[in-house]
Amino acid sequence: MKKLNVIILFFLLGSFIAGNACTTAVVSGKATKDGRPLLWKHRDTWTINNKIVQFFDGKYACTGLVNSVDTANLSIWIGFNSEGFAIMNSASYNLNNDTIKQTGLEGRLMKEALQNCADIDEFEAFLKNLEKPVRLEANFGVIDAKGGAAYFELGNFEYFKYDANDPAVAPDGYLIRTNYSFAGMKGKGGGYIRYKTADSVFRKALAKDDLTFKTMLQGCSRSLTHSLLNVNLYDYADIPANTPKMVFFKDFIPRNGTSASCVVQGVKPGENPQLAVMWSIVGFPLTSVTIPVFLVREAGLPQVLQMNDRINDSPLCNYSLLLKEKIFDYDIGADSKYYIDVNQLVNADHTGFIQQVIPFEDQIISKTEQYLGKWRKKNKIDVKALMDLYAWIDKEVEGFYQKKFNLSYLQVATKAQN
Repeated sequence: MKKLNVIILFFLLGSFIAGNACTTAVVSGKATKDGRPLLWKHRDTWTINNKIVQFFDGKYACTGLVNSVDTANLSIWIGFNSEGFAIMNSASYNLNNDTIKQTGLEGRLMKEALQNCADIDEFEAFLKNLEKPVRLEANFGVIDAKGGAAYFELGNFEYFKYDANDPAVAPDGYLIRTNYSFAGMKGKGGGYIRYKTADSVFRKALAKDDLTFKTMLQGCSRSLTHSLLNVNLYDYADIPANTPKMVFFKDFIPRNGTSASCVVQGVKPGENPQLAVMWSIVGFPLTSVTIPVFLVREAGLPQVLQMNDRINDSPLCNYSLLLKEKIFDYDIGADSKYYIDVNQLVNADHTGFIQQVIPFEDQIISKTEQYLGKWRKKNKIDVKALMDLYAWIDKEVEGFYQKKFNLSYLQVATKAQN
């Protein structure tokens, strides 16, 4: 019975490796526009309901993305801590050439690392001390407050480190991982098309000296480009609204199972780690908005990102999933998840979800960066100002979904319970 309960727990936490297909990146401060390292995770999983949680019961305080169904908050899927150390992962499918069963507990490992590691060196020591076989197969991306940025490709018996600050390893100052490891079996695993799509966005941004968290969230997480087929679904933006246009939707960066997309923007060496921020799209990225998350206990978190028991989810995630249903409205057969109505996303009347989400989130980002600019000059966050910012965000997000899409909080709660 105990073994059965463990298996059920793994399933509920969405940690079966087969359900994960993330697109991720580690970027050195040498490559970014402002000199701060970046850590990106575009999360794909069968557990599409997500929330943000803060933790203050470890050696270091931390905050991160957690499955809404994970009521005990056992796992973190991307997050950062009070020392400026941040971590995320993508599942790999080509490292372990054996028959050892996987646990799928990468999220628990990351929570433990965030609560106990101050920097990349301590994380590497943490990996070395893991009991072998680790029963994991994943690419762990990390950054720290000392300017560190790296991937650790972890298999059952060994790991392989890739330093984004090493020109021989990352000549452009960034590394991307999808669902295969560079140290693994060639041609195996998955995500090769998504890798190429993301890399193309990064290269274009670098050429303009504009590699930022917005590049990742707006250029990659909302990319409608298929790099192998050379298809760009934004080409359908000239079709009038309310003109359904079904298209095949597979191997794009956003997918039916995308549950969130977050970028941790770290700090420069010497900056207060308190200034690290996780720009968080919680929920389906094509219908959700970017919200800043800081680690300040007194300020808490925006209400729209926290678990709400009435809807068994975070409000922002739930808003996004209700709109997602309109995009994936073809529900006949097992392959229906690969077809979307692109007219719901972009159209000639500029009423598509993406066309409305990006201008709104630009307002949130702009206001947050105004605050950040002041805080960076003082090298400290003004707690009262942060609380005011969070209150403003909560009000604006609720108003946005109500005004643009006629979704009130009560409607979301009622539908989620039915």
